[in-house]
Amino acid sequence: MLEVREVRKPVPGDRDVLVKVGAAAVTPSDCFIRSGIPSAPIFTRFLFRLVVGVSKPRQPILGMVVAGEVAQIGKTVTRFQRGDRVFAFTKFRFGAYAQYAAVAETGILTGVPATLTDAQAAAIPYGGLLALHCLKKGRVGRGERVLIYGASGAVGTAAVQLAKYFGADVTAVCGPSNLELVQSLGADVAIDYTTQDAPNPGIEYDVIFDAAGKRKTSPFKAACHEALRAGGVCVSVDDGRPQMAPSDIALLARLAAAGALTPVIDRCYSLAQIGAAHEYVERGHKKGNVIVNVSHESAA
Repeated sequence: MLEVREVRKPVPGDRDVLVKVGAAAVTPSDCFIRSGIPSAPIFTRFLFRLVVGVSKPRQPILGMVVAGEVAQIGKTVTRFQRGDRVFAFTKFRFGAYAQYAAVAETGILTGVPATLTDAQAAAIPYGGLLALHCLKKGRVGRGERVLIYGASGAVGTAAVQLAKYFGADVTAVCGPSNLELVQSLGADVAIDYTTQDAPNPGIEYDVIFDAAGKRKTSPFKAACHEALRAGGVCVSVDDGRPQMAPSDIALLARLAAAGALTPVIDRCYSLAQIGAAHEYVERGHKKGNVIVNVSHESAA
C-alpha cells in the first residue's frame, strides 16, 4: 500500500545534508521492497525482512534515488553547502518519496552536473550504479565483445553507454520497439529477442551481461551461454549484493557532464501518482527510468 500523507520534515544529523527533493526515481527494487517480494523463496524473504523490516518497512517513506537542492547541512558537513544541487542513492535508508530527504554526506552522494534537470539526474544513479558494478565485475575493457540482454531498461541503457565508454564492442538485446533507442545510445549491434532465438552465429562474447534479471527468461537468453568464449564471464544484475562507492556516482556525474552518459526517461509522474508509477514499473516493460517529479506546493 502506498499513500500520500503529511509528515514531519526530517531533521538532518551532524553528518547529513537535508535535500529539498526535486525528483526521485521509481525502480524495480522499490517495488520489491514495497511488496515484500512474495514470489521469492522463503529464506530469501526472511533475510529481506531482517534487513528492511519484519512486518513492514522500518522506514515507511520508500525510494532510493533522490535529486534536488541542499536545504540544510549538519554541523560537521564540509563537502556541501546550502543551495548545492545534488543527487544520491540512499540504499536502505530510503526516504526519496518526499519533499525532503536526509542523506549522509559520506554516502552515495554527489553534485548534479549543471546541464541536467533534477528529473534527468534522478534517472542516473539506479541503473548507472548497478551497470557499473556489473561491468567492473565482468572486467569489461577495450576491444572486448559484450552482449547486454535487457538493454532498454534502466540498467541496460546505462550498461550500453558505460561499456562503450570502457571501449567495448556492444551487442544490445531488447524488444522490437527499443532497437532504435539502444542504437542511439551507442550499441554496435541491436538484436530483437522476439524474432531471433540465439545470438548471431559465429560470434563469441567475452562478457554476457543479464541486465533484465533472472526472473525474465526467453529462448534467446537461454542460448546466450553457448555464445560465451572459453574463459568468458556471465554476470547478472541479480548476482549478490552490488558494491557501490561515492566515487562511482561521481564518475557517473562526470560522464553525464561530458555527454558520455545520457539519462533515459520513459515516464514522469507526480508524487500524488506514486501508486500508478509503481504499477507501471511492475509491468516490466519500461524504457530506461520512471521519474517522480516532487511538487513543494503541498506537503508529502
